[in-house]
Amino acid sequence: MQKVKFSLVLAAVTLMLTCGFVQKKGKWQNLFNGKDFSGWHAYNKQGQPISDKWQIEDGAMVLTGRGGGDLVTDAEFENFELEMEWKISEKGNSGVMWGVVEDKKYCCPYSTGPEMQVLDDAKHPDALAGKNGNHKAGSLYDMIPPADFSAVKPAGEWNKAKMKIDKGQGTFWLNGKQMVTFPTKGPEWDKLVANSKFKTWEGFAKFAKGKIAIQDHGDKVWFRNIRIREL
Repeated sequence: MQKVKFSLVLAAVTLMLTCGFVQKKGKWQNLFNGKDFSGWHAYNKQGQPISDKWQIEDGAMVLTGRGGGDLVTDAEFENFELEMEWKISEKGNSGVMWGVVEDKKYCCPYSTGPEMQVLDDAKHPDALAGKNGNHKAGSLYDMIPPADFSAVKPAGEWNKAKMKIDKGQGTFWLNGKQMVTFPTKGPEWDKLVANSKFKTWEGFAKFAKGKIAIQDHGDKVWFRNIRIREL
């Protein structure tokens, strides 16, 4: 009888430990320490110094002017939640991409990585381009417009953004509001790409695993409190 009880207890403990392991998500990791560019490098220039057009100011990484180049993480990610705060200058434009692959045949992160738009909707002309607002802040750029055009804060104010890419499904939030949700593979995704400017781009959205990128679009932009959790 004691052996039976011990076996049952052991089985129960094993089940609890196993379930706990399966359900436990990864821990949040800071992608930016607020002090320097550790963990980041210029696209296709790993090991080289980052341009002084990128600066650290009050715990934020700041593109101060055109020519800084796009930045990418040293690490690659596949299924994850990404959180950050961004602030754009007046008439400014930038973006955050995922699934980015570095290769000399690709000019830029947007050659391979889909984009969460960062924009001054009120004064940048790109807000009026595209279809149905799919170039506005919080959009899946040139593919799906944000659900709430009023969610974005004006130029010069901080916005809190979240991106989740997990097992074929993507979702963006801006200032606590869900902006877009979409498949990241399959027929529906293929249709989104086919109806976008990226339809003939060889490497666009072809890589499930890649780097996170922050865009130099020539306008001043700030990013801070960047963290990620692998799923």
